[in-house]
Amino acid sequence: MGFFDFMTEDIAIDLGTANTLIIHNDKVVIDSPSIVARDRISGKIIAVGKEANMMQGKTHENIKTIRPLKDGVIADFDASEKMISLFIKSIPALKKKLFKPALRMVICIPSGITEVEMRAVKESAERVNGKEVYLIHEPMAAAIGIGVDIMQPKGNMIVDIGGGTTEIAVIALGGIVCDKSVKIAGDVFTNDIVYYMRTQHNLFVGESTAEKIKIQIGAALEDLETPPEDMSVQGRDLLTGKPKQVDVSYREIAKALDKSIQRIEDAVMETLSQTPPELAADIYNTGIYLAGGGSMLRGLDKRISQKTDLPVYIAEDPLRAVVRGTGMALKNIQKFKSILIK
Repeated sequence: MGFFDFMTEDIAIDLGTANTLIIHNDKVVIDSPSIVARDRISGKIIAVGKEANMMQGKTHENIKTIRPLKDGVIADFDASEKMISLFIKSIPALKKKLFKPALRMVICIPSGITEVEMRAVKESAERVNGKEVYLIHEPMAAAIGIGVDIMQPKGNMIVDIGGGTTEIAVIALGGIVCDKSVKIAGDVFTNDIVYYMRTQHNLFVGESTAEKIKIQIGAALEDLETPPEDMSVQGRDLLTGKPKQVDVSYREIAKALDKSIQRIEDAVMETLSQTPPELAADIYNTGIYLAGGGSMLRGLDKRISQKTDLPVYIAEDPLRAVVRGTGMALKNIQKFKSILIK
């Protein structure tokens, strides 16, 4: 262990469309919305993460809230870099350091990402003092985080429903055998709810409100065993322009999300139809694993199970499955060398 190693800190990053999570010393130290607020006049970043999230939909013309990642890839290079750098700077253990430590990082990327997009992620990381940067595909990280032994000659199917993309992959022998990445995930669900409220209730609600509805009463089935209570939603009446309130039930949200969930189901079916027979036999026994925030939609596991006739399991703490897996890959870089992209 040289002086360089002594100066190096290891961090694992799950750079998500909706949330960014960072692990340092085996602990999740950052868990924040991937959003920045920028002053339009000076171009300075005024807030990042939770603070910026509270400003969303409530800004005046001099402040703009930006989500630097779209569909799991960097859309605004400058904003994403500043965001990563501010998140890293706010890690408590690194704040105390006299020198800015060199970083060894493992960053998680969607499986459908292009070479150019991959390079963008790497360059961002190198600019914030990343000396050794590895990338890992999201379904892989999710599988490791769920606790699947991915090196076995055994097929496992992972469905990771994030904010921007849903990643579906069949994994065996430390590699992705077949995968599909669809741009239908949490953000689309939120927009579906905005649209539904507008067309069915003449109520105009913002993204943050729609997100709340999704979390509180979001469902994938119209009859749940333990249904959530109806929710009161406030917004603007499209006819009178006045603020008004409507009560909404989970059944309505299930209707609103139905088409998008169908498209995720279709993608799962398509991936299954491309799976080699020996691995299909394994999946028949092991079932399907769900990860990501979208898997917390009430009744989604049951719905996918009915569609595929397979058992469906939700990862524990599905929001953190990917970052947990990324952290484990970071800890055992030698073991997982074959799946990390240098």
